[in-house]
Amino acid sequence: MTTLLELIPGQLTLDQLRQIRRGDVRLTLHPDATVAIRRSAAVVQAAAAGDDPVYGVNTGFGKLASKRIGKDELAALQRNLIRSHCVGVGAPLAPPVVRLMLATKAASLARGFSGVREAVVQTLLDALNAGLTPYVPCQGSVGASGDLAPLSHMTLALMGEGEMLVAGQRRPAGPELERAGVQPLVLEAKEGLALINGTQTSTALALEGLLRFETVYASAIVTGALTLDAARGSDGPFDPRIHEVRGQPGQIEAAAAYRALLTGSAIRQSHRDGDDRVQDPYCLRCQPQVMGACLDQARYVRDVLLREANAVTDNPLVFADNSGATMISGGNFHAEPVALAADALACAIAEVGAIAERRIAMLIDTGVSRLPPFLTANAGLNSGFMIAHVTAAALASENKSLAHPASVDSLPTSANQEDHVSMATFGARRLGPMLDNTAHIVAIELLAAGQGIEFLRPLRSSETLEAVHALLRQHCPPMPDDHYLAPDIERAACIIHEGELATLLNKRTAMVLLD
Repeated sequence: MTTLLELIPGQLTLDQLRQIRRGDVRLTLHPDATVAIRRSAAVVQAAAAGDDPVYGVNTGFGKLASKRIGKDELAALQRNLIRSHCVGVGAPLAPPVVRLMLATKAASLARGFSGVREAVVQTLLDALNAGLTPYVPCQGSVGASGDLAPLSHMTLALMGEGEMLVAGQRRPAGPELERAGVQPLVLEAKEGLALINGTQTSTALALEGLLRFETVYASAIVTGALTLDAARGSDGPFDPRIHEVRGQPGQIEAAAAYRALLTGSAIRQSHRDGDDRVQDPYCLRCQPQVMGACLDQARYVRDVLLREANAVTDNPLVFADNSGATMISGGNFHAEPVALAADALACAIAEVGAIAERRIAMLIDTGVSRLPPFLTANAGLNSGFMIAHVTAAALASENKSLAHPASVDSLPTSANQEDHVSMATFGARRLGPMLDNTAHIVAIELLAAGQGIEFLRPLRSSETLEAVHALLRQHCPPMPDDHYLAPDIERAACIIHEGELATLLNKRTAMVLLD
């Protein structure tokens, strides 16, 4: 069902961005926005008609800013800018990411500091509402002076000269615009520059990563609790007093979630007395500390990206009020805030996967878990989860490399005019593969923990964790003997990606992730 959503510039919420990402909204522009848009557009039009040099209006770009452009060539200047900057390579950005690009670019321009006409903002919204997906290659931006290449591909498609992504295939944009009833965009002074200056691609990619992280993170909380019970671990380390005296908010909330998930477990009661183990491994007892810190990190990222989704990030900017008007060149297009946020989220994603991998290793180690070796009753004839753990280890190791901060790298461009760049676009783009890796690690943990629970029957876990076990068994059978395990891993990963474990967590605990 499609919901009508009024775009109020500067007031996009995380829930609205979720809806835009899913594609189940139609956006309309709040009528109050038109006053500021028209005022700033008038300033640019006056500059275009005047004789003074104004960057991006009647000059070249970057290192070519000293080149004056004649009044009769200003529209051609903007068209040429877009055409020349369409140099992206690689696979196309996914439709959810492109939807976020279109929406956040419209929201930014609608703030009324960019000097574009209403028609520009409306074309972005019309394309979004029509379900059009400009074909945008994923590589080619260093995250400074704006996401120039990807935003140029988006803009060229709106001009009818580029391409659209239709059912996974590249199609000429012109006929797709015509079929959708969207008029091709005809650029006027400064409008091409305003469309491609900005951080909307890196922000959209980072938002995609953040919103996907919600589901993977929640799933890892659930599988961690299931593993704790399968290994007959202690719930003592989740005592609220421990976490309150430290005072870290994410840790306090994570501990409460684990307590709620484990409440009522007969497995826990069965070894409360007479267990000679003094302390569990860190992968079990330090879950609130690790997962809580990752939650705090994600909330920091949320705050940065929400600000950026509502920000004005092109250049130069137009400031006009009743006392006068001026255009000021600056550097809001530099995506360092997004780069640092993406790096922070990358570390959190890697850590969620890393501690889950350690829990799998613990489960298959009979000396620690006290379960059959490699979670198989007839070890030797059967290898059980031996190599499934190797896959988890491979993915966790890959994530370690991918988590290396992108923001500390900088390669000067544009003949050293753009001599420090953020690399935010790659920093945000690499979150997707990292989340895929972590989701598969958590999927393997779900299978391993589920198998561990089988060995403890007839004892039962908590009501919530038994529901998790039952959900797993709807999709993946137990493994008394070795069988083809890769399909089970993919089915378990689907449970995670589709949010079924996250839904259980939301229903059974008071934990709130990002809202």
